[in-house]
Amino acid sequence: MKILLVSAVVVVVDQITKVLTRSYLDLYDSVPVIKNFFHLTYITNDGMAFGLNFPGGVYVFSVISIILTVIIFTYLWKEQNNHILMRLSLALILAGAIGNLIDRLLFGEVVDFFDFMIGDFHWYIFNVADSAVTIGMFMYLYFSFYVQPKLKTETVS
Repeated sequence: MKILLVSAVVVVVDQITKVLTRSYLDLYDSVPVIKNFFHLTYITNDGMAFGLNFPGGVYVFSVISIILTVIIFTYLWKEQNNHILMRLSLALILAGAIGNLIDRLLFGEVVDFFDFMIGDFHWYIFNVADSAVTIGMFMYLYFSFYVQPKLKTETVS
């Protein structure tokens, strides 16, 4: 499946950006790229999305991540002849899951560094893998609610 190349590229970019972050920034360093809007801020997260955590979380999240990664891969495999938007959305979600899973398995925590803010409002700090999952989910929802119904009505006509 050629679409897995997308997943592979995203995972590689994710891991390279995390290695660069670990190499060139100290934990909690923040470097303004666009002052008061976008900074590179090195933090780690041993919980799940948005810093949510509970006791034993790193182990639970690792197991859940492995299970979900297998499920997403299986779903992508079953949908390999489906619309490109569906396959691309799943490939991005899979890449994000794998990217963060690698961090959890190797380091017990995930590196985050994209830090956006407007005034005193800061969004959660995130990484390339998080971005891939988010974009993939929006694409999947768009496909499911807008594209797929149109495809079904075209098929019926």
